[in-house]
Amino acid sequence: MKICLCQINSTVGDLDGNAKKIKEKLKLASSRNIDLVVFPELCLTGYPPEDLLLKPHFIARNLHWLKKIASSVKSNFAVVGFVDRKHGKIYNAAALLHGGRIIYVYHKIKLPNYGVFDEKRYFESGQNIPVCDIKGKRVSISICEDIWDKNFIKFLSKQKIEIALNISASPFYLGKLFIRKKTVSHLAASTNSFVFYCNSVGGQDELVFDGSSMIVSPRGKIVSMAKRFEEDMLIFDTKNLTGGNARKAEENKIEDAYKALLLGLKDYVQKNEFAKVIIGISGGIDSALTAALSCDALGNKNVVGIIMPSMYTSKETLADAIKLSQKLNIEYHIIDIADTFDTITRRINPHIGTHKKEIAYENLQARIRAVILMAFSNNFNYLLVNTGNKSEVSTGYCTLYGDMAGGFGLLKDVPKTLVYKIAKFINKKNRKEIILSSILHRAPTAELKPNQKDQDTLPPYSILDKILSLYIEGDKSADEIIAKGFSGESVKKVIKMVDKSEYKRRQSPPGIKITPKAFGKDRRMPITSKFFM
Repeated sequence: MKICLCQINSTVGDLDGNAKKIKEKLKLASSRNIDLVVFPELCLTGYPPEDLLLKPHFIARNLHWLKKIASSVKSNFAVVGFVDRKHGKIYNAAALLHGGRIIYVYHKIKLPNYGVFDEKRYFESGQNIPVCDIKGKRVSISICEDIWDKNFIKFLSKQKIEIALNISASPFYLGKLFIRKKTVSHLAASTNSFVFYCNSVGGQDELVFDGSSMIVSPRGKIVSMAKRFEEDMLIFDTKNLTGGNARKAEENKIEDAYKALLLGLKDYVQKNEFAKVIIGISGGIDSALTAALSCDALGNKNVVGIIMPSMYTSKETLADAIKLSQKLNIEYHIIDIADTFDTITRRINPHIGTHKKEIAYENLQARIRAVILMAFSNNFNYLLVNTGNKSEVSTGYCTLYGDMAGGFGLLKDVPKTLVYKIAKFINKKNRKEIILSSILHRAPTAELKPNQKDQDTLPPYSILDKILSLYIEGDKSADEIIAKGFSGESVKKVIKMVDKSEYKRRQSPPGIKITPKAFGKDRRMPITSKFFM
């Protein structure tokens, strides 16, 4: 029996387009004499469909297309993820298709309801674990979270199966592949069966699915693995179940972050039908990385840079912004904001009088730049990609309606220390200086006042990012973080900045999930709260 794992990039809500893609892959698989074709979790609707699931006509349309797909599956078999409806309840389901019809439907049993997942909001849990006969093989079907549950695996281990199929929509974050491989290998060893694991690929809002579908032997060894961060058809013949050469899948966190950012941005732009992206180019590391990533994801003809110097912009920074834009070969415009700043301050000074605060005038510059960027965005249907990183967004070291403005926050979940690593990776990958060494080595600064440096306000990023990881991703208390050797003063200052900035983050654009816990669905903290540390 030849089995094909079809790792496809579905678009949420595009039932017609997703169905067309599934049918095309089935046709291609049939031409290659594939006996069993397996597609990812909810591939027909896209994942996660969220409140589209509350629309009865959406469910009905998905069922309509499933029947159409089934009619095209004749002599071979196929497993397709869809939304089933029974007695007024809906289920995250997998359909087994054969002979032009739906011969079995499995309902997902374990519904994740943590982090970015909220499946219990929509779905009912299934009750039965099927074991089907496909071409003389005892085959089980499961969906994603099922195989992460020890009780599910314990029950399955008693069924004497030969092949375990698992269809998934498992989102990416750094380190996830290692955890996933461990889980799939445990399933294989526990059931003494070969596991065919089919995962989604593509970007969906803040989530990226990295693919990495795999076939694992009963000994828990990876026999074959699909491509990462791109569509693929992984074909395997069960005649080779006792052998096979494993495709290496070494996990390089810097490269993985780079590829996830590219895929997430590309799909966000293209699936939402934007013409191009526009970026404020400051001459700093964050805007340089954002521009370089955008060029790699979309092509330099689809990236526009706006350079907006003020009276505080150094000659070196301005020169770097221009040189970077030229190296990337992007369209760019230079718009000086000094006159605009002077005009506005002259108008408001008589009303503010002796109550003037330095921070208000620093933020004014950022907001002027946002107005200019949004004018271009509105006029040309460009997506404004802001350049704020996770370290800044965490501590509130950013301006609401200023540098936080934008339709997408590409680096929103990328800590500052990782920003530098990805930038260096791009230079190494290209074997030439894309991101200027002068940018890489300049002390980070917002340049909103004379001689300003980030470390005037923040601890060094090498320390800050470790504290932020422990507090945000690890949910550690101040005392627990201090016990790890960090300064009590620094820890309490950082935690206070994080907690006080929740209202800002609620108003920030979506950004790609890179870490185990990103802002948004992963971390839902109250804005108004008196709990501290």
